[in-house]
Amino acid sequence: MNRHVLVAGASGLVGQAALRHFQGMAGVRVTALSRRRPLQDSGARFLSLDLTDQDACADAAASLSDVTHVVYAALYEKPALIDGWRDPEQIAVNARMFSNLMEPLLAHAGGLRHVTLLQGAKAYGAHARRMALPPREDRDEAHDIPNFYWEQENWLKAARRGQKWTWTIWRPQIIFGLSFGSAMNPITAIGAWAALLHEKGEPLYFPGGETGNVLQAVDADLLAQAIAWGGEAETARDRIFNITNGDVFVWANVWPAIADALGMRPGERRPASLADDLARSGAEWAALCRRHGLAAPELPAFVGASAQYMDYLLARNASGGAKVSIISDIRRHEAGFSMVMDTEAMFRKWFSAFREARLLPGHAGMH
Repeated sequence: MNRHVLVAGASGLVGQAALRHFQGMAGVRVTALSRRRPLQDSGARFLSLDLTDQDACADAAASLSDVTHVVYAALYEKPALIDGWRDPEQIAVNARMFSNLMEPLLAHAGGLRHVTLLQGAKAYGAHARRMALPPREDRDEAHDIPNFYWEQENWLKAARRGQKWTWTIWRPQIIFGLSFGSAMNPITAIGAWAALLHEKGEPLYFPGGETGNVLQAVDADLLAQAIAWGGEAETARDRIFNITNGDVFVWANVWPAIADALGMRPGERRPASLADDLARSGAEWAALCRRHGLAAPELPAFVGASAQYMDYLLARNASGGAKVSIISDIRRHEAGFSMVMDTEAMFRKWFSAFREARLLPGHAGMH
């Protein structure tokens, strides 16, 4: 059955991966929707749209009447990333963006079959308190903590009543993939910081604190495959799924593999703020890009808020012991999507992809 997939937030971390995946599928047409053109649109039709503009969304919906599947991966984050997660304005803007797109789209797309919505472990309060381990879907949600997830989810469920189309909500752990300028892609922050160290002839020091968080990752391509599966599987209709790579990691333990993936020697622990270091390194980054012929933009546009996110994940200022952020993704295995990926292999994959795309120096420049 032919599909027309609309990917909202197509220039972001999840959106880019979804574009790549759906464009590789037979019988699927893809429209990429975002304010800026995706790094790799994979030949998809591109529609530039600001989701905060209600009138523009209404106009765009008229040209999307044959959409069958929506992947909503758009996200608004405040400049102060962590503080923004419970900010009322951030919550309101994200809720409005979703309804601005979906309300007119539902009026025009009579053949709509499925809507995918993205959340995350913040649904269980991971950003605000210790979670009940391991949190499970439809049981351990932190509805008492303000979050735009609930605004979007409630809107989606209300709109679904009496309709033939269905929805799936995915809650991934930390996502890693090929995008730049994203709010939460640690690959750009680590990669830029590492490249700058290498230019000075230094090893890849470990910037985290003594207390190491126990975390989970998810490969962006694995998530894209899950999204495609969820859009068709009977067992995914109107259900919520956690998703991870299937293993766990601690930054200090995976750091040697990251250094090796970048062609560098791992160094000793030297606590540092990647956000502070990179904020001071714009001129050095520009010189590095010229020297290596990189296609990467200026440092703020390359890293986005991801350096702030890395500092948070590294638990630089952690107190009270390690934070354990582990979620159960048994439900998605039981429902029929059982793909997994080794997290160390994932790091190698994405650093290699960034180098091949000339977004980070290649082997000749980093070894």
